[in-house]
Amino acid sequence: MSTGGTVLGCIGCGNMGAAILRGLSGRQGLSLLGYNPTPAKVLALADAGVRSMPDAAALVAQADVVLLGVKPYLVPDVLRAIAPSLTPDKVVVSIASGVSIAAMKAAIAEAGGPECPVVRVMPNTPAMVGKGVYALCFEDPALDAPRRDLVRGLFEAIGTAIVLPESKFTAFTAVVGCGPAYVFYFMEAVTEVAVTLGFTRQDATELVKGLFSGSVVLAEQSGTHLSVLREQVCSPAGNTIAAMNQLDREAVRGRIMDAVLAAYKRGLEMEK
Repeated sequence: MSTGGTVLGCIGCGNMGAAILRGLSGRQGLSLLGYNPTPAKVLALADAGVRSMPDAAALVAQADVVLLGVKPYLVPDVLRAIAPSLTPDKVVVSIASGVSIAAMKAAIAEAGGPECPVVRVMPNTPAMVGKGVYALCFEDPALDAPRRDLVRGLFEAIGTAIVLPESKFTAFTAVVGCGPAYVFYFMEAVTEVAVTLGFTRQDATELVKGLFSGSVVLAEQSGTHLSVLREQVCSPAGNTIAAMNQLDREAVRGRIMDAVLAAYKRGLEMEK
């Protein structure tokens, strides 16, 4: 690591890469670099203290941590291109879905690169508002404890980070990576019902956003099991228990489970 602090460089500053850079902005002892084929995307991060680099090789030469924010299909080509600039004291962190540590190591080796440690990270889209959930895989034998702790600290600073074996990443993706879509789908449904019941669409949308955000805060701060929180709303012979009974008659809980399992199955197919 550089004596003046840690330098993190991000190759690919789209939505997720930019979100991570913005989240880390202002962190003491951390300098941020960015490179994107469309320079405007990096220039838009100037207010977050991100310095634009002319190319990926120049970024890698200065960075201690190299974050890959490119599309999964581009990862092998990018790694082969930057391999000559990598050194064993750097660490590559990829947020690309479905690209294994072994595949990344192989791409670096094919281009004659060094034994540079690789970390795999799976984020979800709430990272764009500083509320991401990240799975971190530290199974590369070349990764030492100081760099492992550095990477973990970076992601813990911008959201919820959990260390998982790579074998659990497909399951994590099905539950957490895909999870925002499940939540938005349910929010849409409740919003449509509110409009049906006479609320304006604007009011319905704001009410549902408040409903979900408030419920999440209650779940986080109460320390109470989710089942108990649900039961607390269900007064005897009331309208909430009538709604719950209808959901159970329609097996909605099981269908949600089936949807997540379908995402998991598709993830396994994609990995092949």
